[in-house]
Amino acid sequence: QVHLVESGGGLVQAGGSLRLSCAASGRIFSINAMGWYRQAPGKQRELVATIFKNGDTNYADSVRGRFTISRDNAKNTAYVQMNSLKPEDTAVYYCKAENVRERSWSYPDDYWGQGTQVTVSS
Repeated sequence: QVHLVESGGGLVQAGGSLRLSCAASGRIFSINAMGWYRQAPGKQRELVATIFKNGDTNYADSVRGRFTISRDNAKNTAYVQMNSLKPEDTAVYYCKAENVRERSWSYPDDYWGQGTQVTVSS
């Protein structure tokens, strides 16, 4: 079993910054991609950013240029640096590990973290 633990959420004023971390633990052979998603009250969960094992990244248009995703493959940890935060960034942020193999021959699976609250005040 693989577990994801997010940290770094909190309350910040508009224009401020936060850095979220997501650490994956358990039996892990490889993780293809790690991503950050968010869900605001009354809205669907949406992609924020994804980083692949080779370092390629993908960002939602709403955060491109303000957020930076990074990854430490040796530590199975992903980060997202969030700058110039806006009230509309307020949401629960979830980490997702995609195509995780516990062994080289294992069928890949996806895992989610429990979420961390980010609140941006105006």
